[in-house]
Amino acid sequence: MKLYLKLIPLLLIPSLSWAEESNGLAPEVPTLNAKDNLYALEAKLPDLEKPYITGTPEDKKDGLVVGKLGVDGGDANAVMKFAEELAAPAKDEKEGNTDSLLICYKGKLIFESYYRRGRANFPHYQMSITKSYTALTVGRAMQLGLLKMEDLDKPVIGFFKNLDVSKLAPGTDSITLAQAMQMTSGIRFPKENIAQFTKDRNALQGQGEIQTYLQNSAPIPPAPREFKYQESDPAIAMQVVDAVAPGGAQEFILKEILTPLNIKQYQWEAGISGQPKSAAGSAFLSRDMIKFGSLIMNKGKWEGQQLIPEEYIARAITGGPVNPKYGFFWWNEDFKIGDKTYHGIQGRGAGGQFIFMFPEIDLVAVVTSHNKGMGNMLQNLPKQIIPAFVSK
Repeated sequence: MKLYLKLIPLLLIPSLSWAEESNGLAPEVPTLNAKDNLYALEAKLPDLEKPYITGTPEDKKDGLVVGKLGVDGGDANAVMKFAEELAAPAKDEKEGNTDSLLICYKGKLIFESYYRRGRANFPHYQMSITKSYTALTVGRAMQLGLLKMEDLDKPVIGFFKNLDVSKLAPGTDSITLAQAMQMTSGIRFPKENIAQFTKDRNALQGQGEIQTYLQNSAPIPPAPREFKYQESDPAIAMQVVDAVAPGGAQEFILKEILTPLNIKQYQWEAGISGQPKSAAGSAFLSRDMIKFGSLIMNKGKWEGQQLIPEEYIARAITGGPVNPKYGFFWWNEDFKIGDKTYHGIQGRGAGGQFIFMFPEIDLVAVVTSHNKGMGNMLQNLPKQIIPAFVSK
């Protein structure tokens, strides 16, 4: 599969070796080529002989400010206890296969750990959390004036100049960008037809992908429409970015999202349209996932620069009229800890990829895993981590 958006070779060494150095630093894959298929290689990574757990993360000059667990916040004993529990043998393939846990508190990375396949320099494959990154890309286009907030509530077909609107299903001209990013586009077609659509890959290039979705859908009912988690809706969002960004979505993501965040080791697969995938298919370091969460927590600012409008961030993390737990490809959920309720925002991906944000305590936590499904971290982490950062 073709891979998009590779900045620089991670390490250009001809042979692949999984030996690890015992130097006190976070474990790394010492020989990694930028052209490698990380999804396939990740499954071949041997488990670490022992977990790497530290409350004093290394300052890698990667854009993250580091601190010390306990000194800069947090109950060190409670966090370490949870971290050690994650190292226990997994119960089965569905849960317990955690690869990393990182915690950023009040703007400082104060905890970093790697288990099993987790490596500090190996971009972990991301499933549906790629949708969340796509939402940030839309927001960046707004900050640069390529889109406006009012465009969220305009029909998306107005952005696509190459569509044959005479062939579109009834009602498709009413789908807005906001509805697509809230998974309420109303696009529906039988699953058995998908294989038929994908036979002619040339027809799906560029905006042909959107033509196929909108042309072959059942008629679109009036809003509000049922929430349905599906690939067509984030594809619409990515195609809108591609339509408005000079140079297209691929160049835009590299120049306007990843470069400002100092993200250099990653992959982002191309979809069938030729554009970066929007539903799944990216791969990022755990430390760089912290940056995405911090960008949300800082209301769109990074190192003093407003990368994404604060107004857009607020709407992106707020539930929609149909699903109050789902904004623009970001989830939100409240967690009751003791007699108090804490608001949580998450990017979620199958396998157990999470970015947790808890605004009330100014905390971002990142988890990567290789479970079959979501695992149990969504329930377990808030119960374990929030109390460790709440004053008693």
